[in-house]
Amino acid sequence: MKRSLQEKLAILADAAKYDASCASSGTTRRDAQNGGIGSAGGAGICHAYTPDGRCVSLLKILMTNFCIYDCVYCINRVSSGVERARFTPEEVVSLTLEFYRRNYIEGLFLSSGIIRSPDDTMADMIRIVRMLRQDHGFKGYIHLKTIPEASRELIDEAGLYADRLSVNVELPQDASTRRLAPQKNPETIRTAMARVRLKRDASRERSHTGKRPARFAPGGQSTQMIVGADAASDRDFLTTASRLYTGYDLKRVYYSAFSPIPDASAALPLVQPPLMREHRLYQADWLMRFYGFEVDEIASVSPSGNLDLAIDPKLAWALANRGQFPVDVNSASREMLLRVPGFGTRTVSRILAARRSGPVRYADLIRIGALMNKAKPFLRLPDWSPGALTDSDNLRARFAPAPEQMNLF
Repeated sequence: MKRSLQEKLAILADAAKYDASCASSGTTRRDAQNGGIGSAGGAGICHAYTPDGRCVSLLKILMTNFCIYDCVYCINRVSSGVERARFTPEEVVSLTLEFYRRNYIEGLFLSSGIIRSPDDTMADMIRIVRMLRQDHGFKGYIHLKTIPEASRELIDEAGLYADRLSVNVELPQDASTRRLAPQKNPETIRTAMARVRLKRDASRERSHTGKRPARFAPGGQSTQMIVGADAASDRDFLTTASRLYTGYDLKRVYYSAFSPIPDASAALPLVQPPLMREHRLYQADWLMRFYGFEVDEIASVSPSGNLDLAIDPKLAWALANRGQFPVDVNSASREMLLRVPGFGTRTVSRILAARRSGPVRYADLIRIGALMNKAKPFLRLPDWSPGALTDSDNLRARFAPAPEQMNLF
């Protein structure tokens, strides 16, 4: 059946919602003041953020949701009965330009199912971004989902046009990837990620003549892991994420809650509610990246290696390590202040600046923006002491949501 462009857009925009890797932080700032069309960093359907924190909107679509792979967790796998559609490269280019001209978007997030072969699919995606850049002078942000099984030459070309590339590792354990995604090879995935890192490193080095190579994926690379599709613990996710950040210079690891598919859910029992796990994993990932926490510190709070779903992982760590509290706000190191629940990185920077002018007091922390309802059991000030509150038996209950009576009808 021949579909209209609008019908294709409805199907393929909806199908793209399972791709979580949608962020534009880290790219270079380009605009069309000197010719071309679009902008990689303006203010402005998928929301992402520029290096300076501004929100931009991206057209987030699949080129097609036809797929020759049969990944058990994927709604678009070959054995799924979903409604199918496919854009031509020209249609994706036209949509991107028209959406931009109407001020709906400032960039493109493009992924795809695998059609014919990985190389054929990757070649079509590259054709799209090449046309946007070369034929239409599009200067907006482009995030391209890379197919790891595609040839090295195609991945190398993709990085010349895209701001960010992403290669999905899918699951934190290789055995699960092999079992649930039989056409995918974990080693091939990591090889593709290593290739992107090497090309990015090379693009930042000048030759002996001082000439810099062509830029390559200036926004870096990211990856995605599916939460709840197998029995992996949160420790497994965080351990894998830590290794990926270090080994492949990733900008972000994205966690995507598994959405049960009727004919696959029996084979994929949900270990914990995946949406809340996704949220807690993002919080824990943030602690590793910006607060100095190690995986073992976060994951060892629970013997199961899973995060507490009722309270955030920083608070859970503080409750499990009460011997390190209360912290003297006026003498503690930055590293220790970052471990106080209710203190963010900006709050800690303001505290350190305020300490140079004299003792910081309770009212000062409120003015600075600290979340005192959460922080006060864990800190000491000239005009505040938590007393026995820090070690009280019911401290966790102060923060955990009250239990709810289930509705039986």
